[in-house]
Amino acid sequence: MSDGPNQQIRLLTASDGARIAFARTGTGPLLVRAAHWLSHLEFDWESPVWSDFLRELSADLTLVRYDARGTGLSDRDTPDLSFEAMVGDLESVVDELGLGRFVLLGMSQGAAISIAYAVRHPERVSGMVLCGGYARGHAHRGRAPDQQKDAEVMLELIRVGWGTPNPKFRRVFATMFLPDGTAAQTDSFDALQRASASPDVAYRLRRMFDGIDVTGICGQVRTPTLVMHVREDAVVPFDEGRLLAALIPGSRFVPLPGRSHMMVPGVPAWDRFFGELRAFVAAPDPPGVGGPTPDLALASLSGREREVMQLVAEGRTNAEIADALVVSPRTVERHLSNVYAKLGLEGKAARAAAAARISRAHA
Repeated sequence: MSDGPNQQIRLLTASDGARIAFARTGTGPLLVRAAHWLSHLEFDWESPVWSDFLRELSADLTLVRYDARGTGLSDRDTPDLSFEAMVGDLESVVDELGLGRFVLLGMSQGAAISIAYAVRHPERVSGMVLCGGYARGHAHRGRAPDQQKDAEVMLELIRVGWGTPNPKFRRVFATMFLPDGTAAQTDSFDALQRASASPDVAYRLRRMFDGIDVTGICGQVRTPTLVMHVREDAVVPFDEGRLLAALIPGSRFVPLPGRSHMMVPGVPAWDRFFGELRAFVAAPDPPGVGGPTPDLALASLSGREREVMQLVAEGRTNAEIADALVVSPRTVERHLSNVYAKLGLEGKAARAAAAARISRAHA
């Protein structure tokens, strides 16, 4: 099978018997793209949603990508759609191709898969680029209640409307992923959903992704990492990208303009995304990266601020911290505000990000 410019599609058999379709295109430095929710190795090359993106990547890079189990040209009826199986499939693709060191691209759910792989195989990954990703899914207890509610609504929409001839249910996803998309892009995204996964698999995958939590291993990443996130992303909140960058030691964070979760020509983030990615691939190893680096911002915290954050890291509430330190809850809030300012954190994810950095420093 083949499609796209010089694309050769092959299949491998994973340890549980599932067949995984993978392909490589282009020439140049090696970039491996971790699988995410919706893809189809053949369909994507003709789709207004992905074709320009794939051609841009393949113009000066050797691009390796694969369809996640349950989707595209990979086995559709595999019973195991766990996160662990997804990480294992990335391992299988890399091993099947006999790849040496490469840059790993993780977009959306692919970010968490990339993180898990990089922690297990630091000798393989020369750099990691994460865009529109997250360390914790919508169902994670640390996410805001409105985000958790949105996740429940999305699951219900998939359950009742994914397989129907009427596209109105799937169009909800199109408007979220491509809020400024053209009519052709919106129609193509609807077709991609139908082509890439059955209603049952779409539901199971979405539910699994909502439960992702790699916050506990982000601190173990020793791979140079670039984190990019669109400021008004309607699928994955901007704060989740900032949290991701705060959790990964030495990572660089680049805010991108716009509100589209997907990279299509015409969105404000397009040029900045490719400019940053190419510069990173050309030289992913900044000085000092490759081992633990001192956190100078943490060193600026006062003794009392450290005490407060240590209790936050233990899961204490503000009221419990106030009782433990014999101060008022208002004083605790003031200390937390000072900590966030010193660490350069803001928004709903600030507390979790600050706690993670304190925990990492004491590990």
